[in-house]
Amino acid sequence: MALFSSLTPVFITIICILIGVILKKTNGEKEKHETKSKPLSHPWVDEDLKDGTGHHLEEEELDKEWQGLEENVPHVPFSAEHYTEAEMIKRSKMFYELLNKRRSVRFLSDEPIPREVIDNVIRTAGTSPSGAHTEPWTFVVVQDPYLKHKIREIVEEEEEINYKKRMGDRWVNDLKRLRTNWIKEYLDTAPYLILIFKQNVGLYTVTSTPLNCGPQLRVLLQRPANEKLLLLLPVGYPKKDATVPALTRKPLEDIMVVM
Repeated sequence: MALFSSLTPVFITIICILIGVILKKTNGEKEKHETKSKPLSHPWVDEDLKDGTGHHLEEEELDKEWQGLEENVPHVPFSAEHYTEAEMIKRSKMFYELLNKRRSVRFLSDEPIPREVIDNVIRTAGTSPSGAHTEPWTFVVVQDPYLKHKIREIVEEEEEINYKKRMGDRWVNDLKRLRTNWIKEYLDTAPYLILIFKQNVGLYTVTSTPLNCGPQLRVLLQRPANEKLLLLLPVGYPKKDATVPALTRKPLEDIMVVM
């Protein structure tokens, strides 16, 4: 009896270990089964990659899909200018000096702009690369005063909420330094507003934009439900008395890492 009593803790320990092993094995098989039956979830993947078709090709089917692709889209010869190293350095420096003059101007003149300039700007933007060359964008150019004012009302209403409730203190304080707020007078003044909509092929929902007014502007401008507002760009000349914050850009070593 004394021997049994002394061995009792040992038996209990062994039984606990066996139960633990059995449970672990059962859970492992369950997880393995769930992994096989469930598709892998990648929450970091952009929702815009979904086009509503739910079509996934097996490897053999994918090979068949690629067959004869050359017949669908003909290829033509391509040649590009090949500059000397000195010329490349010179051109890249000129390009930097040109773009370094860019500033965000919030004081715009109502002086008219030739429409052809806007057309050429959008033609240039339309040359941007896109997946499978689908060019999934629409540039809505607004010049009608009534529409511009309605856009301003929608934007200012949402921006006031952004400043007062949605944005964090750090963001609001950073903007205070630049003396910007939710008042957007330039949306009335600028000769043109360009609103860039991204088309989500087959995806009939619209997510909110950084301005939190994408759905309202989409309805106002009669855009289809598969378009999502990305940017709103007022375009015009600066006023004669326009000012910009006296800011400096970070040096190269702060923004570039060479591996």
